[in-house]
Amino acid sequence: MSGEARGLVRPVDEGEMRASLPRARAALKHAVSPPGGLRAHEATLPEGLGAHAASPPGELGVLRSLRTAFLDAHADAVYAELTVGRTRGLRLAELVAAAGSAFPGLVPTAAELAADRALAQARKAGHEIDLGVFLSRMLRSPLSGGHLMDTLLSPTARALDLLPEFTAVGKTDLGSVRLERRDGVARLTMCRDDCLNAEDDRQVDDMETAVDLALLDPAVEVCLLRGGVMTHPRYAGKRVFSAGINLKSLHAGDISLDGFLLRRELGYLHKIWRGVRVDDDTSWHSPTRAKPWVAAVDTFAIGGGTQLLLVVDHVLAASDAYLSLPAAQEGIIPGVANFRLPRYTGPRLARQIILEGRRIRMTDPEARLLVDEVHDPDELDRAVERGLDRLRGPAVAANRKMLNAAEEDIDAFRRYMAEFALQQALRLHSTDVTDKVGRFSTRGTAPAGSPS
Repeated sequence: MSGEARGLVRPVDEGEMRASLPRARAALKHAVSPPGGLRAHEATLPEGLGAHAASPPGELGVLRSLRTAFLDAHADAVYAELTVGRTRGLRLAELVAAAGSAFPGLVPTAAELAADRALAQARKAGHEIDLGVFLSRMLRSPLSGGHLMDTLLSPTARALDLLPEFTAVGKTDLGSVRLERRDGVARLTMCRDDCLNAEDDRQVDDMETAVDLALLDPAVEVCLLRGGVMTHPRYAGKRVFSAGINLKSLHAGDISLDGFLLRRELGYLHKIWRGVRVDDDTSWHSPTRAKPWVAAVDTFAIGGGTQLLLVVDHVLAASDAYLSLPAAQEGIIPGVANFRLPRYTGPRLARQIILEGRRIRMTDPEARLLVDEVHDPDELDRAVERGLDRLRGPAVAANRKMLNAAEEDIDAFRRYMAEFALQQALRLHSTDVTDKVGRFSTRGTAPAGSPS
């Protein structure tokens, strides 16, 4: 059976699926823990669970095939049970934990995941691939995937805890991000000067919290993203926007699929694009609260920094800055850039940037496809303030909402993320990636992102 055919969720009635779920769950549990091990039991697997067990080598491959076949048939029924008929919102880690408890064998155990996450990337057993299989199947379904994406647009508990204080004083320091409200502008400053704003799980959590606060604060009209002043010897005293993914953290095994790679795209980046979900008396006309965003690029926006520019409304850059998406050279996928970048650049230039690693310098004519304004570094501050003022108009938010709705279909985005969940998980555990990040970790004083 082809990979494409295997990836299709069987179009059966949800009630029928849920009615057959107890028998299927028992079969899965029996299949993944049989007397004598998986291989001894392959010949006796129930119909539908053993169809793909022989193709991947080893017991882990057999188990992965069993899980995939089970989810292909029962994804919506599983999700409905875990979320009490989609009345309960579960974030990614919560959804995985609930699945492990309700469906033994469907995902790696908490102990297996914890043991794997304590290891360097090259030494991991690859249990996150199974998380990729599980989350991919959840996202692939319009019913379950749509509910999951809506859940992930909700504000985090951390943001809700901080909101009263932030609305009162107008500033908070989250660690890797500082947030200040001044004259109706929420100013998010990325300030990981130890790694040139290279992102890891910690910074994703801080960024999502900051985005939530900016969107929920009624006194904020427009939002600004900018990098802080660095202390790194090569860039001391200069602002830097972002060095992309933290490759040292990736080598150490500290970049997680659910807490970084998926949460980043379905969390704060998606909220910048579509807004944060609200559930109050003001939400009758729209379930989300969105605001215009401006980004100012100093020095460089590498990898995730360039991805961030694709979801904001107005981009300014210093004339000595550059943009790049080196993920393919590092062996991974640059988030949702493969989905969004061709809308800005066209397909040929997008392939040059993503597949060949082409840098776009602000002196290149092509820079105007990705950046709205280019200014001398000493003029950028004043230009940023002018740009913020232009986005304060009362009709800006409504027009932005309609532009974004026309530009990016949410179901197309969901389908992309379903495939991304699996493909990025596979890439993370490929030998070329572990070899490359291993070599990077020995570069001494090089920054933790990927500028060179």
